[in-house]
Amino acid sequence: MADRYSQLINTPVGKVLSKQLGLPSPVTLDRYSPGQPVISGPVLLGAAPGGKLAKSVAGVLAAVGAQTYTALADEVRNAAAAAGLDAKVFSAEVAPSDQTFKALVFDATGIASSEELREAYAFFHPTIRRVRTSGRIIVLGASPENLRNPRQAVAQRALEGLVRSIGKEVKRGASANLVYVAGKAENRVDSTLRFLLSPKSAYVSGQVIRISASPRGGEAIDWERPLVGKVALVTGASRGIGRAIAEVLSRDGGHVVALDVPGQERDLSEVAGLIGGTTLALDITAANAPVRIAEHLQENHGGVDIVVHNAGVTRDKTLGRMSEQLWDVVIGINLTAQEAVNAELIERGTIRDNGRIISVSSISGIAGNAGQTNYATSKAGVIGLVQAYASPLAKTGQTINAVAPGFIETQMTASMPIPIREAGRRMNSMSQGGLPVDVAETIAWFANPASAGVNGNVVRVCGQSLLGA
Repeated sequence: MADRYSQLINTPVGKVLSKQLGLPSPVTLDRYSPGQPVISGPVLLGAAPGGKLAKSVAGVLAAVGAQTYTALADEVRNAAAAAGLDAKVFSAEVAPSDQTFKALVFDATGIASSEELREAYAFFHPTIRRVRTSGRIIVLGASPENLRNPRQAVAQRALEGLVRSIGKEVKRGASANLVYVAGKAENRVDSTLRFLLSPKSAYVSGQVIRISASPRGGEAIDWERPLVGKVALVTGASRGIGRAIAEVLSRDGGHVVALDVPGQERDLSEVAGLIGGTTLALDITAANAPVRIAEHLQENHGGVDIVVHNAGVTRDKTLGRMSEQLWDVVIGINLTAQEAVNAELIERGTIRDNGRIISVSSISGIAGNAGQTNYATSKAGVIGLVQAYASPLAKTGQTINAVAPGFIETQMTASMPIPIREAGRRMNSMSQGGLPVDVAETIAWFANPASAGVNGNVVRVCGQSLLGA
C-alpha cells in the first residue's frame, strides 16, 4: 500500500508544513540497483589510538573504490597507506561548510576506558552534521564479552548507547550501526562493511552486529554475484517478503528452491519462473515434511547451501480469548516446523560446508505485542533457535542468523486499521515503513560466503524502531 503521508511530505508544500508543524519528515531512502557502486560519495575514516581495525577497514574502502578522507592523526593515515588506500586529509577546522560525507566510519577498538570515550566524541562532534541524506555511520568495536580488562569491556559496551543515539539524531534517512569484532576476526569484516555502507542496508539502523573468528572464508568472491553455484531453499516464497527473498538470492546468483503450501502453487510457479528457480509445494507442518524436503534437496541438487525459514502466519487474539487451535497453528508453523526441518537437514548432512541457516523472526519477538502472544512467543523462539544452534554449527563452519523485521509494507500491514498502520510507519528513526526488499537484502548478506564470521546474530530490519532493544 502506498504511503500517502510520505508522498505528501516530500512535495514542496509538504516540506514547508512538516517543518513548521514539527511533523515527521521521511525521505525517500537510497536502495540498491544492480551495477551501482557500494557507496556513492566520500567516506571519512577515523580511529581511536591503539585501534586494531583501521587497516582492515581501509582495505575494504580501497577495494570498493570509495573516495576516502582521514583525520590528520598519523596512526589512521599510516593504516590507510598500509592498505593501499590513497586517502585525502580532512580537518574540521579548515574544511568548507559544504564538505559532506556519505559515510563516517570509526574504529573504536582502541578505547580502553570510559575517559577514552572522548575519542568518539572528538571524531563525531565536528562531523555528524556533515552526513548526507541516506548516509551511513559505522562504529567498530571489540566484543566486550571477550575482553579480560573490565574497564575496557565497560567502555566498549558503552558504544551501544552512542551508536543508537546517533541513529536517532541524524535523520534524513541516515543509519548508524555498531560492529563488534572478536579477536582474530579482523579479516572477516569485508562482507559486513560492504553491506552496511551500501544502499542494501537502507532500513537497518541502530543494530549491534557481532563478527567472530571462523575457520571458513577467505575464498575469492564475485561481489556482484556471490551466490553463483549455491542452492537456496526459501519457505513461504510465493508472495510478499518470501518472494523478495527469492528474487534477491537469485539476483546474487543462487538457484532458489521456492517452497510454499500447495494452495499457493500457482503463485509459487510464477515466482520460480521469473527467477529461473524450481518449486516444492508442501505443508511444512506435515509430519513427513522434513524428510521430503531433505530428500528433494539431496536428490535434485546434491544438498543445499542456504536455508531461509520465512514461512509464517499470524492468528491474533488476546490470550484470554485465544483458542488452543490458534495457539497451536502459529507455534507449529512459525517455530516447531523450523526446528524439525533444521534437525533433519543437519542430521542428514544435507546442508553443505559453509552453509547458512537464516530465520525470519520479528520485532514482536523482542518487544512483545498485545493480541499476539502466540506470534510473539513463536518469534522469540526463533531467536532462541539462533542462539542455541550458533555455537554447534560454528564447529562445522556453518552459521545461523535471523532477521527481525519491524513495520514492512506488505499485504498484511496494508489491511491494518489506519491508526495502527500509521503508528507502525512513524514510530522509528526513519519515520516510514520498510519494504520487503530490505529484509531480503539483509538475508542475502547473511547468505554471502564471505559472511562466515557472522553467526548467532539477530538483526532488526526496522528503521530503528522505537520499540524493542
